Amino acid sequence: MNRIEVVDIILALELSEDQQAWRKKIARKLRVHPKQIVEMRLRKHSIDARQRDIKVQLRIEVGIGMELEPEPEYQANYTAVAESAKRIIIVGCGPAGMFAALRAIELGCKPVVLERGKDASARRFDLGPIMRQGKVIEDSNYCFGEGGAGTYSDGKLYTRATKRGPVHDVYQTLVAHGAPARILTDAHPHIGSNLLPNVVMAMRKSIIDAGGEVHFGAKVVEFLKDENDRLRGVGTADGREFTGHAVILATGHSARDIYSLLAKQKVLLEKKTFAVGVRIEHPQPLIDSIQYHYQRGTERPRILPAARYRLACKIGGRGVHSFCMCPGGFIVPAATENDEVVVNGMSLARRDSPFANSGMVVSVDPEDTADFDCEHGILSGIAFQKWMEVLASKTGGGVQKAPGQRVTDFLNEKISASLPDTSYFPGLTSAPLHEIMPKFIASRMQTGLKKFGKGMRGYITEEAGLLGFETRTSSPLRIPRNEGDLQHPELEGLYPCGEGAGYAGGIISAALDGMKCAEAAAS
Repeated sequence: MNRIEVVDIILALELSEDQQAWRKKIARKLRVHPKQIVEMRLRKHSIDARQRDIKVQLRIEVGIGMELEPEPEYQANYTAVAESAKRIIIVGCGPAGMFAALRAIELGCKPVVLERGKDASARRFDLGPIMRQGKVIEDSNYCFGEGGAGTYSDGKLYTRATKRGPVHDVYQTLVAHGAPARILTDAHPHIGSNLLPNVVMAMRKSIIDAGGEVHFGAKVVEFLKDENDRLRGVGTADGREFTGHAVILATGHSARDIYSLLAKQKVLLEKKTFAVGVRIEHPQPLIDSIQYHYQRGTERPRILPAARYRLACKIGGRGVHSFCMCPGGFIVPAATENDEVVVNGMSLARRDSPFANSGMVVSVDPEDTADFDCEHGILSGIAFQKWMEVLASKTGGGVQKAPGQRVTDFLNEKISASLPDTSYFPGLTSAPLHEIMPKFIASRMQTGLKKFGKGMRGYITEEAGLLGFETRTSSPLRIPRNEGDLQHPELEGLYPCGEGAGYAGGIISAALDGMKCAEAAAS
């Protein structure tokens, strides 16, 4: 009987690209003759490297006795909104804001997107001063600007937020705007910082072509209320006012002035757990040899990507875990002010750098920042982050140099006489990270690293370096919202959204939350 099936098969690495091997395996599984398989189409690809014999897991759509339906062409076609359409003000042009805008258009509303930074093309030039001179352009950097922090820090799309909404729809939208089609099938998809800027610029074009607005250099400094204390819009630093039916606040977790503005206007905020720590960097060939179970010095097979890892444990009631791991990547300066040093990771599409890096962080609960409560109140978590960032700048010696230490010296609590090679362009200064980090973080990280080294032999090595500090993993605050209509419980018309509001943890979850908030605001 002619039919279409979706089949999961597992093949040895050396057979994983051989379509005749696919055909034989599928025929055996479906109990059909190989000649009955008319067409095959890859739907999912993942590598299982847990054992020495590496396997590849494939999900394949199969036409038995018939051809498959043609692959859909993902195109960015949006119906233009009417001039009289309901206006939704969206603060922030990261993934939450951009996907909120596109969803608003689909629902017949007019999005007005306000971004404090510059468009992705102009923003690229503002990364030069921070890399070469250690000078931060405070509203245009690795965190602020079109596309948000992800634009120039990798574009990792892997998410476990599959219950939050239509993840595949987000991937399809990205492909429609120029992302490589492989993100639809890869188990751990990513776009790369060399490709993502063009994708976000294409998304902006879709928003504008459909009648939406995108304003750059529009830093929000005021929330505007009507006579009934309902939020009616926002004011920007250049004196403009933007009003509408609703305000979706999708600023990301580095827009600290927004938290200060909310606190000043007595808008309810809540403390939440976040995480801080360091970036750990290894030679990528070392990580490859560990994860793929071959001897160091052996060339990685062409069909294997740069190896990744994910590590997590609990020490003394606090989580210790890797974060935002970048195989074949670089460490970049992600500060948003000139008196701080913040490190983050990114990769290009090919992930062919000789380095692997990852955040290595310890969770911080609200009680851990109690020393900052008296002066900073609800903003004590942000003050704690800022204190660590200023400390990193002073210890590093300024101009975005980061304090560094060999991981072996960190565990032995001694200053490194020399530091391993690094991808961090501004440079490193040897420093006793075990002393300058808060004790409750350093001690847990030491214990966690020792545990990780036992499970991942070779991970603890003098070739590995630690760089301080990774502080922008998530927001220390949540901007509360009602479960039903997603509005702030005390400020009608405000829709807290995405990472900055405490409801997402990456590009995909932020995009999903943006869509969800647009639907709530439109209704």
